[in-house]
Amino acid sequence: MMKLKKVQSSRDGFTLVEIAIVMVIIGLLIGGVLKGQAMVQNAKVKRVAKQADEIRAAVMAFYDKYGMYPGDENIAAIPPGIDGEGNGNGQIEGGEMYEVFRDLQLTGLISGVYNGTSDLPRHAFGDTVSLFWVDPGPGTAQHYIRFDNLPADVCLELDTKYDNSTWNTGSIAGSANYTPGTTIASFYMLF
Repeated sequence: MMKLKKVQSSRDGFTLVEIAIVMVIIGLLIGGVLKGQAMVQNAKVKRVAKQADEIRAAVMAFYDKYGMYPGDENIAAIPPGIDGEGNGNGQIEGGEMYEVFRDLQLTGLISGVYNGTSDLPRHAFGDTVSLFWVDPGPGTAQHYIRFDNLPADVCLELDTKYDNSTWNTGSIAGSANYTPGTTIASFYMLF
């Protein structure tokens, strides 16, 4: 007579409850990472706005002390130290934009080391910041703080928060429309 073997069923594996718990944990982790990325992005945007305020404050402190703009000053003893001289016409133009930050650094109004010929500070998104006389829109020539290569969504957020959210008008302007996923080559904030 033949004996029948008892078939054993394998219970190795996960139950639906265990899989559901793992899925919930993965969902929470992904949600936390996305929220963290959003927080980092918001902090960078706030840093750009704060950097513009810090530059304005430093330049105005220099102006209050010496009666002329940094970079544009044309008196050898201002600021103390070796620096290049501007033309004293009241407008920061051309190469004077590099001297702005060296003058501010030499007077202790900002930190960093600037050579006056090519060094500029960097913004939170990695590119340069400058200050000079420019006309970003028709007939609006004034001193503007320029941020190079900012993401378009950052430009739109700043323009919406502090101006009129239109890329080519107002005290904040971009060099192109704020198209999502693009980078704006030059983003101007009125000094």
